[in-house]
Amino acid sequence: MNIELILISLVILIFSAILHEIAHGWVANRLGDPTARLLGRLTLNPIPHIDPFMSILLPLLLLLGGSPVVFGAAKPVPVDPFNLREPKKDMALVSLAGPLTNFLIAFIVAFIFKFTAPFISDPFILAVIYTIIQLNLLLGIFNLLPIPPLDGSKIFAMLLPDDMARTYLGVGSFGIFILFFLLMPFSPIPLGAILSNLLSTMMGLLGL
Repeated sequence: MNIELILISLVILIFSAILHEIAHGWVANRLGDPTARLLGRLTLNPIPHIDPFMSILLPLLLLLGGSPVVFGAAKPVPVDPFNLREPKKDMALVSLAGPLTNFLIAFIVAFIFKFTAPFISDPFILAVIYTIIQLNLLLGIFNLLPIPPLDGSKIFAMLLPDDMARTYLGVGSFGIFILFFLLMPFSPIPLGAILSNLLSTMMGLLGL
């Protein structure tokens, strides 16, 4: 991957992560919690959303290192569950909104590409289109993992008794270390390979 495509991939990842977070805040606002809206987080302006490490440094290092799994994140939008009408169920819906947004972006771009592909001959443009689809699919898949603090954990917590759900979600303070461990080559669970296979399967389902 050349440096130009790496930089474009980083921009795509940043804005995909921002749309992911805006979706969380928008759904939370619709369900009774205006926190993200009042703090100015329902905006496409990247400045309020960017986290220097998770939005830029980490994905850039993964891209430069040729990692088969590239991920990043914007600053999480604040959500106050006490403002939600049905806190447990609504938090699951808020959490689901982010990954669904990434899947929707990937599906829309893939759908448009199906009709425009015969007219695109520039390999660089093709690479950019594939990158938009791949990174959004990967963000959607990755965030659905049931490892706190990822979105999948909040969806899974809806199925647990309240006490157990609180204990489970409490793991979120060191969940990022669990994720990094699982992505290491020596991990007993080959998370990187699993994510790559899921990504390949979804790309195949899209006919790409």
